[in-house]
This record gives sequence, C-alpha cells and structure tokens, in this order.
Amino acid sequence: MASKAIKRHEALKPFSRDHHHGLLLCWKIREGLKHNIDLKRIKQYTDWFWKNHLCEHFEAEEKYMFPIMPADDKLILQAYREHRKLQYLFEDSPDTEISLQQIEQELDAHIRFEERILFNAIQEKASPEQLQHIVAMHQDTFVDNWEDEFWKMPK
Repeated sequence: MASKAIKRHEALKPFSRDHHHGLLLCWKIREGLKHNIDLKRIKQYTDWFWKNHLCEHFEAEEKYMFPIMPADDKLILQAYREHRKLQYLFEDSPDTEISLQQIEQELDAHIRFEERILFNAIQEKASPEQLQHIVAMHQDTFVDNWEDEFWKMPK
C-alpha cells in the first residue's frame, strides 16, 4: 500500500527543503564511506555543513516552531534530545569514522521523524499568526558551494 503524500503548510516548506539538503548530506556521507574516501575529506564537509547550515536550521526550529507546542510535549522533547545528540556527533565525537556513520543514521532518522510526525503536529496546532511568523523568520538560504565533491566518483 502506497503511503499518502504529506500536505505541508507553505510556512513549513522552507524547513522541509532544508531537510532535503540534510538527507543529501546523509547520502554524501554514505557514498564517501562506501568508496573509502579519506575520512578527513568527508569530515571537512560535514563540519562545513554543520556550521553553515544545520546549526542555523536547528536554532530556527527551536526558536520559531517548537514553542508552538507545549514545552513538555513528548515530540518536542524528542526533537530537542535529537538536536543535542547530533550536535555532539558533529562537534565532539572523538572517533571520526564512527561519528560519520552515526551522523548519517541519526540525521536521516531525525529528519524523517520531523517530516512525518513533528511537523504535522506543529502545523495542526499552529495559529495562522504563528505560521505567518515562521514565514517571516525563516527563508531558504542554503547554498552548497563545496568544491571537493568527494561523493562523486570519477568516470
């Protein structure tokens, strides 16, 4: 049975597009690991992605979207926990190969949780004013201009 497509509110679509870029990061990590690319090259890209995109994305979700729900909501608490775990994996994890594998797995699962569950709950609860505030505060800004495309295999 095919799953029904999720009708995303316009206000949340920039966040969903951010998630698309996050899923591409997961794919790039998988490709790099599969083809035994030097871990330093992959890590440099994931560090750049974290600092220039994902960190800001998490902050925007936490500032503009999560407060729509009660602070003790189990979905919001789960999202915060996952944000902190991912932050650790990007910033402090001591073993590069293991952290890259975990980033790929944890970020993929986190994005799918937000897209399939959390965002639906938020858009059901949000008032039109809250949704308009999200639109005003977060726009698509991602540009992937990384020159070392380690995920592309030479022909």
